[in-house]
Amino acid sequence: MISMEWSWPFRCSSCGRDYPSHGLPYRCPTCSGPFELADGLRYAPGPGRRLERYLESFPLPPDSHLYTLGEGGTPLVAEELKQGRVYFKCEHLNPTGSFKDRGMVVLVSALKAAGVEQAVEDSSGNAGASFAAYAARAGISARVFVPDHASGPKRAQIEAYGAELVRILGPRSETTQATLRAAENGSVYASHTYQPHIATGMATIAFEIAEALGRAPGAMIFPVGQGTLLLGAYMGFKALLKAGVIESMPLLIGVQAQACAPLWAVHVGGSARLDWVQERETLAEGIRIVQPLRGDSVLRAVEETGGAFVAVEEAEIERGLRELAQRGFLVEPTSAVIWPALEKLRSDLPEPVVAVLTGSGFKAGPLSWPAGVGRSTRERLAS
Repeated sequence: MISMEWSWPFRCSSCGRDYPSHGLPYRCPTCSGPFELADGLRYAPGPGRRLERYLESFPLPPDSHLYTLGEGGTPLVAEELKQGRVYFKCEHLNPTGSFKDRGMVVLVSALKAAGVEQAVEDSSGNAGASFAAYAARAGISARVFVPDHASGPKRAQIEAYGAELVRILGPRSETTQATLRAAENGSVYASHTYQPHIATGMATIAFEIAEALGRAPGAMIFPVGQGTLLLGAYMGFKALLKAGVIESMPLLIGVQAQACAPLWAVHVGGSARLDWVQERETLAEGIRIVQPLRGDSVLRAVEETGGAFVAVEEAEIERGLRELAQRGFLVEPTSAVIWPALEKLRSDLPEPVVAVLTGSGFKAGPLSWPAGVGRSTRERLAS
């Protein structure tokens, strides 16, 4: 176990109590609120490659080992659209095929530093695969709960890393409830939504983009379910602003599937609109979250930066998959929600604009690919 002379730098976002000096709880033992970094994040780049460069920014005990798989350092690729230039941040090229690796390397390294030998996680697929991979890297026994509708390749990926896979019938929310019951029975919950270590790893996406562009983006567009990547980027840009590296915050734009869009509903119509929100089926399974844990924080980050939420229809997601694939970006349907948002907003956004491609198309099952995604370039241009 870690030395009691070192304390985790977190506090409860609800009641303000400090993180306990023993154990590794996923939420506040007093009020059940989620923990957050107490004093903000520090931009402290150092030697090393990719995320190892930012080791001093992470909330880890001194001399901790970072159980890296080479995550981060993903390409920032410029693409000319008729509405204007866009830079795609290719997070689907991380080691396990999604942006989750940025946060998971920090969380799993923290678990290992705390002496954890086994842990559980819940996921629609990407977070579970990432947890399984980094747990294998660190020598931690992993059990991953997934909804039964999660794509076959994601389930196979989780099992390939040696994790125990537990399939749960029903909507995505039932999977979380099953994992919470396991946590109540004593399992360490390596939650990518509750555990505060995750956001500090996600913040590195802001560091990399600012370093590559030589400034902050004018606007940044994300698929949003729980909103962990958007929150992490917000934290990262705040740290850059405090360090004097950038002069202003980018507008943060969150995109949700109309089939399950609670944050969009509150943003456009207030909390009363939540009565209309359902957890319906969507191609964008990775953002099918009806009750995001840190939803209030995500809303505040978007509104503080002058950003917005957009909700997109299934047909628009299908078109996004086609358009991105035929520009060389093979992404899963969840990533494709950014395309219709770009079509609607790009002309009005300040330069430069960055859109995040969050997950690889190699992880999407056959049923996730709508008819017509594989049309030839000639057919597309003729249509």
